Amino acid sequence: MSERTIWRISGADARKFLQDLVTNNVDGIDQGLVYAALLTPQGKYLADFFLAQDAEGILLDIDANIAPQVMQRLGMYKLRADVEIAETALHLHRGLGAAPNDGWADPRHPELGWRAYRAEPSEPAATDWPALYIAHSVPQTGVELHADSYILEMGFERLNGVDFRKGCYVGQEVTARMKHKTELRKGLAQVRLSGDAAPGTEIFAGEKPVGLLHSVAGERGLAYLRFDRAKGDMHAGDAQIFWDGDTSEQG
Repeated sequence: MSERTIWRISGADARKFLQDLVTNNVDGIDQGLVYAALLTPQGKYLADFFLAQDAEGILLDIDANIAPQVMQRLGMYKLRADVEIAETALHLHRGLGAAPNDGWADPRHPELGWRAYRAEPSEPAATDWPALYIAHSVPQTGVELHADSYILEMGFERLNGVDFRKGCYVGQEVTARMKHKTELRKGLAQVRLSGDAAPGTEIFAGEKPVGLLHSVAGERGLAYLRFDRAKGDMHAGDAQIFWDGDTSEQG
């Protein structure tokens, strides 16, 4: 599990500033936690994060490894807007079940519990979060999600991470075209393994490369597959790979 850092976007223009940049409708923070991404103008993934309203502005919960470059980019977009971007001393707390009074339900899947942002550090995780993410086909920053990712191939519509009615944002044109004009031929898929294979191992069907294995927990894993080739006997290293052909995880 990666470390998270919590930033705050504040100022009179904070909401509009984010609304013009991210994939989801920022107004959703009035009802709860919003999951969203920042894309390149070419529609490729730069970052994913959660947004939440607090008394002083909008909290941005992001993987600590990518936070500095993302905040630098947000600073470039800020121009003359009345916006301040600052790191907070808050800590992410997480759990399963119903959200506490100071928390919000994770919008990606009902089984992913809740997130809260508190002044005190959290206790070590008792939940096997990586296995839970694999079970519900949830991609992770820096693992399944990287600079060559398109968010629709990674299941962002199913994960409530994109809004097709909110209007323009950076990368919106490419994302909308993928939604309305093409059938996804590649994407994230949950697979079953028989044998051992390390994350990052290439997957083959016979002699043909069909994808790449990413997160693994026991006999389950997440893989990026070329759907038209992912048929028959597949293997990654010494492990057999099984996929049921279900592409609904992308939508």
